[in-house]
Amino acid sequence: MKANKFPLLLIILFVSSLLPSCSSVVLTGRKQLSLIPSSQMMSMSYQQYDEFLKSNKLSTNGQQTEMVKTVGAKIKTAVEMYFNQQGMASALDGYSWEFNLIDSPEANAWCMPGGKVVIYTGILPITQDATGLAVVMGHEIGHAIAEHGNERMSQAMMTELGGMALAVALQEKPEQTQQLWLTAYGVGSQVGVMLPFSRLHEGEADRLGLIFMAMAGYDPNQALNFWQRMANMKSGQAPPEFLSTHPSDATRIKNIKKWLPEAMQYYKP
Repeated sequence: MKANKFPLLLIILFVSSLLPSCSSVVLTGRKQLSLIPSSQMMSMSYQQYDEFLKSNKLSTNGQQTEMVKTVGAKIKTAVEMYFNQQGMASALDGYSWEFNLIDSPEANAWCMPGGKVVIYTGILPITQDATGLAVVMGHEIGHAIAEHGNERMSQAMMTELGGMALAVALQEKPEQTQQLWLTAYGVGSQVGVMLPFSRLHEGEADRLGLIFMAMAGYDPNQALNFWQRMANMKSGQAPPEFLSTHPSDATRIKNIKKWLPEAMQYYKP
């Protein structure tokens, strides 16, 4: 009997050790695993973002680049306004917002912790205009605000690195840790559905994104048109990179219709 109790005790102690490492998603209140301090996430984010920019070509299209920066600035202001209204302004401490357009045929976009955003030129034919871009940017920033990357990274480090601390993992297994990071944020070609909660994450990012774009002065109703265009790209061809972790289907569109009345409360054209 004693031999059987020992593993059970270890499990109880292990689970108990994780409880203080849970946080809540803004807006929904869902509890999530968060093993990595925000300061470490931002520090690694800024390093990875700088390395990405050094190894990828920025777009030389001045008009498109200016649109990305303009929409980004408006979404940033909306996010800050939303957090102020919620009495959570301190949650954005340490953010250093940046918006860059990468010259690449990939239909992709992502946001790292601290507001480090990348848009690929390949997604602009689908966004079509500033409002479509606001859908994408609001969604991706929604992922960052909800700390989905920390949650994915925490789960990956639990399953693949045995719960190793980030600092230790970077020192002992730097390449594997970096790949986990890039996968968690959808950077590059090695992207897949890493978590069983990916659709849950998508829903939270969609809902937050609708609110952010509405507060930024973009009509959230246009999100339906954008996601329908994304869904149409699945027909008869391999989905673009953006869709590999961003499923666009009838469920998503149904949920967006459900959340639109909430988002419209924030919309002031």
